[in-house]
Amino acid sequence: MATPTPTPSDVTPTHIHSAATHTHTPSATPTATSSGTPTPSATPTATSSGTATPSDTSEFDLASLERDPGLRRPIWKYPPNVRDDIRREYIRLGPCQPQLRRDQYPVTEFGTQRRRFQASWFNTFKWLEYSVSNDAAFCFPCYLFESDASSQHAFTIDGFKSWKRVNDYERCVFLVHIGTSNSPHKKVIKSYEGLKNVTRHINKVINCQSLEEVKKNRLRLRATIEDVRYLSLQAYALRGHDESSTSRNKGNLIEIVKTFGRLSPDISNVVLENAPKNATYTSPKVQKDILHIFASKVRNKIRNEIGDSNFCILVDEALDASQKEQTAIVLRFVDVYGVIRERFFNIVSVLDTTSLTLKKELSDVLTRNNLSIHNMRGQRYDGASNMRGASNGLHALFLRDWPYAYYVHCFAHRLQLALVGAVEKQDYVWEFFSMLANVVNIVSGSSKRLSELQTAHGIEVDHSVASGERETALSLASLSPILYLSL
Repeated sequence: MATPTPTPSDVTPTHIHSAATHTHTPSATPTATSSGTPTPSATPTATSSGTATPSDTSEFDLASLERDPGLRRPIWKYPPNVRDDIRREYIRLGPCQPQLRRDQYPVTEFGTQRRRFQASWFNTFKWLEYSVSNDAAFCFPCYLFESDASSQHAFTIDGFKSWKRVNDYERCVFLVHIGTSNSPHKKVIKSYEGLKNVTRHINKVINCQSLEEVKKNRLRLRATIEDVRYLSLQAYALRGHDESSTSRNKGNLIEIVKTFGRLSPDISNVVLENAPKNATYTSPKVQKDILHIFASKVRNKIRNEIGDSNFCILVDEALDASQKEQTAIVLRFVDVYGVIRERFFNIVSVLDTTSLTLKKELSDVLTRNNLSIHNMRGQRYDGASNMRGASNGLHALFLRDWPYAYYVHCFAHRLQLALVGAVEKQDYVWEFFSMLANVVNIVSGSSKRLSELQTAHGIEVDHSVASGERETALSLASLSPILYLSL
């Protein structure tokens, strides 16, 4: 059986047993079976050069690697990206060390001497291999790490078979092959041991480091996710005006991450200044990505609430602070409990507010979220011409394709239009609201005037409570809802 535990060692000449074995009757030459167990054969098999020449094809099967050192393919003939896999498989199998009977090793004549390979050499030189097909010795580690530029092939490709030089004491060819501490064999042994010992192998080290980095990255990202979740739930801004290292207030998100760090040393050790520059997970892009993921999950939740039921859409558009057209989409539906629900579903930036553009964007939003437009049973918009136009308005375009998607003019907008129309017909009502608007503008435009008005109102409230006209004092917010809404 092969001994799969090769260990380099400096062997002294006294460790070598005598290899001189005088025999008069040569035995048959053994050949290895597919299982690696040698059996006697009449003649050895080898090419004219004494070495096997396998095909140069890059295809290989780890389960069918050649075990015989004289027949196997040179390691440098394998593609570079698979050589380590080949090496690991050979290391797993161990060196080819067939344990034959003494008379099964072929005899070679050296003048008047007749010598043969000795199985006892395997115990002294753990790296030693024997080729049954070539009747030659090989070095297992040197084969695994040989390069095509190497000029010494005696122990890797050609094989060594001059047995009379094995027991030549300090000139023993095996000891010469081992060499000094800087010999090629010793250097190869270091690479061999490094690949053989999984706990010290670079892949294992990298894997351990990777697992630790994954743990840190997850903790770092978890802190940011929980931060964004809280701020978005409370409708707070995430970023600060100045997030530089010298800023005393870097914004809500970073300041809360700092708070997490103060509460937990584990978090403190991996976030912000202690995080890699390319993996802080607090950049604006990461914040937006997390928000988009949250939005997607909310939309999926709403989509599951609707199921395959009918629904209505409520749409309105407006300019944002950056002067871009934003279209808000709200879905109205009846849930499984028979309760009418209205859910804000999405907000879409559009290039223009033409009816064709709006229809395309609305259809895309519904389609992306697996909502069938055939289930749309209502539309509600404001009274703008691009929405309510009888011929080319948005509602008309939808009605052409889906006749059950009835259009309803927004009730709140209709009420506002009715109030404005009624007030315009009554001069005194118009004058009242105009004067009230002027008062609000004058008071809210000056903090001094607002403070004086609040003080006067407080004195009046205290007097009313003292005289019994009021049961309790109200907050200053009762001064005027209109005034406070204007601030």
